[in-house]
Order: sequence, then structure tokens, then C-alpha cells
Amino acid sequence: MRIGQGFDAHRFAAPGSDRPLRLACLAWEGVGIEGDSDGDVAAHALIDALMSAAGLGDIGSLFGVGAASQGAGMQGDTMLRRTVAHLADHGAVPVSASVVVVGNRPKIGPRRREAAEALSRAVGCPVSLTATTTDRMGFTGSGEGIAAIANALVRMV
Repeated sequence: MRIGQGFDAHRFAAPGSDRPLRLACLAWEGVGIEGDSDGDVAAHALIDALMSAAGLGDIGSLFGVGAASQGAGMQGDTMLRRTVAHLADHGAVPVSASVVVVGNRPKIGPRRREAAEALSRAVGCPVSLTATTTDRMGFTGSGEGIAAIANALVRMV
């Protein structure tokens, strides 16, 4: 068994942007998150945690970086499924994971179960989801952006 940790952070799109808000493999109300892909910080942090646990690098190692990368325009659930397939190709199977979203919006509580189930379906193992704020401190507290931290346990086969 191996454990890995991941982190991701993005700024919110400008007010009035038509960019959709995607988080934890779900669509939410409100202005979206900037990024080359859908900006889903929960999915991206989880990808980094899975890749780290398997000793395979990080999200950039698999999808590349930038607007011309393989992950450009891709949604978090698709990226997670491709990550799990990549892990399987290297003898690693996800066992359990946890994600913490750090930000003021969207409010996770009302959809926590739905979001955890969406992440779990994409990864193929139980994924717990929690959320917190930074009491108005820093870029997440000011509402400028959102972040996520994830841990993943994988079994090497």
C-alpha cells in the first residue's frame, strides 16, 4: 500500500463570465473556475494524490500543462478515469481517498453526498469529501479563488 497527497488551486473566472462552474465532478451554480481544463480543483488534487501514491508524478506528468495540453478542455471526471486507467497500467489500484475543498463558494454541504459519490464513481473506490473556509484570509477567503487538498491510498499489484 502507498499513500499520496495532492493540492490544486485556481482563481474564479471574472464576474459575468459564461465559464461553467465544475467542482468534484459536478456542475454548480455560479461563475466557473479558470484553468486549462474545467478547473475542478477537487478532481485535480485527487489526480495528484493518486499519481503521487503510485509514484508516477503528478497531473502535468500525465496530461501536460497549458492550453494545448492533453487535458485542455477536459472535465474532471474524465481526467480521473484516465488517471485510474494509467495507474492500472502501472500496477496500482485506488483503495481509498479524501478531498478537502478550501473556499467560500460553492457551498458543499447541501451536495456533499452527491459530490463524494461522483468522485467515488470516477475513481472506483470510496472518496470522502469535506470543505472548509479560511475565515476570510488569503485568496480563498477573499473569494478570489478556490483550492483543494487530497490524500489517496493505492494498492500496488
